[in-house]
Amino acid sequence: MKKEQEVCTRDGSVDRHGDPAIRGKTGTWFAGILILVNQGLATLAFFGVGVNLVLFLTRVLGQDNADAANNVSKWTGTVYIFSLLGAFLSDSYWGRYKTCVIFQAIFVAGLVLLSLSSYVFLLKPRGCGDEHSPCGSTHSTYQNVFFYFSLYLVALGNGGYQPNIATFGADQFDEEDPEEGHYKIAFFSYFYLALNLGSLFSNTILGYFEDQGMWALGFWTSAGSALMALILFLIGTPRYRHFTPRGNPLSRCCQVMVAATRKWKVQRVPDQDDDLFQSDVPKDCSRNGDRKIRYTQGFRFLDRAAIITSKDCTENRIHNPWRVCTTTQVEEFKCILRLLPIWMCTILYSVVFTQMASLFVEQGAVMKTTISKFHVPPASMSSFDILSVAAFIFIYRRVLDPLVARIRKDPKGLTELQRMGIGLVIAIVAMVSAGIVELFRLKYAKKECPSCESASSLSIFWQIPQYVLIGASEVFMYVGQLEFFNGQAPDGLKSFGSALCMTSISLGNYVSSLLVTVVMKISTRDEMPGWIPGNLNKGHLDRFYFLLAFLTAADLAVYIICAKWYKYIKFEGQQQQQQQQEADSKSSDDEEADLAV
Repeated sequence: MKKEQEVCTRDGSVDRHGDPAIRGKTGTWFAGILILVNQGLATLAFFGVGVNLVLFLTRVLGQDNADAANNVSKWTGTVYIFSLLGAFLSDSYWGRYKTCVIFQAIFVAGLVLLSLSSYVFLLKPRGCGDEHSPCGSTHSTYQNVFFYFSLYLVALGNGGYQPNIATFGADQFDEEDPEEGHYKIAFFSYFYLALNLGSLFSNTILGYFEDQGMWALGFWTSAGSALMALILFLIGTPRYRHFTPRGNPLSRCCQVMVAATRKWKVQRVPDQDDDLFQSDVPKDCSRNGDRKIRYTQGFRFLDRAAIITSKDCTENRIHNPWRVCTTTQVEEFKCILRLLPIWMCTILYSVVFTQMASLFVEQGAVMKTTISKFHVPPASMSSFDILSVAAFIFIYRRVLDPLVARIRKDPKGLTELQRMGIGLVIAIVAMVSAGIVELFRLKYAKKECPSCESASSLSIFWQIPQYVLIGASEVFMYVGQLEFFNGQAPDGLKSFGSALCMTSISLGNYVSSLLVTVVMKISTRDEMPGWIPGNLNKGHLDRFYFLLAFLTAADLAVYIICAKWYKYIKFEGQQQQQQQQEADSKSSDDEEADLAV
């Protein structure tokens, strides 16, 4: 029996048959690498559509710059809104593996339909869709509806798949084992690297062909890549580790609110968890989802949900979760409430990030895009963002993090919250850089020639600094977000934690769309076409970039306050040294977390 326990994982993961996962036969890097390659191929497929979508809308469907940028923001936002649906189904009913398979199949179907709609209906006459031969806007309502149905089916498939694949990959490493726990932290960096390397092909090779008007080839390549990703994922089925879903998290949160509200007249709210209802699960139990969360002060009204009154005992209501909840269930709800302010502060960063797929591309399209006789597709400039991500992941993991760990004498180095704060600072610098480039672009602009091949003589390569800075900020912000929300989410809400990262991007895209609309409404006058008109030489895109820099700086100030207020979640059964320290002091919840940003 003892030998059997030694070879099993200690975090409660199971194999595909529901038996305890054997450490040497499941999970670790064999499964992790399959998932990383799957993510790279799926990202190639997704960005094969998304990276040039703004140009497709302007050249093939005949939309103007502002409308195209708004439609891209809305579509990208919808992708990440669907991540909440995928996370809910995964945490509640299907589990992460089944959810990943179903949504990847939807993703493949959407890409096939998108390829068909573009080739059969929209690319008329043949050869249209490049910089010199727009297709116009003579498409029927049916053709447009079919296109947008396919496009949003892609959004549904990719959105539901994304938060679960990140968490499912992390599930392959036992965080209760010191070595695998270290691998789990490293996995998130490699996951984001795989995401960016997957998009590198889309931003360069596919981006070039699509910019030349070969949209059908680009979309069919994306469909083939998504199909390969799904097949590869299925091949790894025997080696995956799984966690059993715990049921509807919404009902658990509602139970806490209802139970606390029913006892709002209870006078005494305990300072410790001794008088609060505990679950019957033994402390040494390692089954998934059964780890107890340590009691914390704050949101003390909710503690009433776990108080056992004399009336509860006499009427045998202790086992009714709508009247008495466990301390862990109450703390689970508190964790979600503490995460929300941090999450809200990440939304404005996503507004900055989304400019790379819209306004950065439009800005590059009116710069000098030729080297000798070779034309540089504006969307391919995001390859510098990808290379920056790869470089800064290496710099952070191999240089910066070990250096900070030695200086602070803390093996953890920078906390996730500190890294996210650094990401916001770099994002501010990126927007200032973009604004300065636009000032110089306007200085060399051909204002009287809006239809010229190059509306400005300033080279597109002046955009490199803003792309590099965005890439550096991603390493600190998005990788930090993945680690933070996955690690701080309760056991039964891990996919929800990853979905928070996606929904911040989603809302960032919607806020970006709203911001562009408001700016155009305010800045458009009788003789002024607004900051972002169809002819950017007559606008002031630089002012929009500087506005984003100012808003991000204000967001950073609020984020610092929220980060100092936040307290990390603490589980029982982990980090024995920390537990002993907390037991001796009897005031663990008053300790200030080292969250300086």
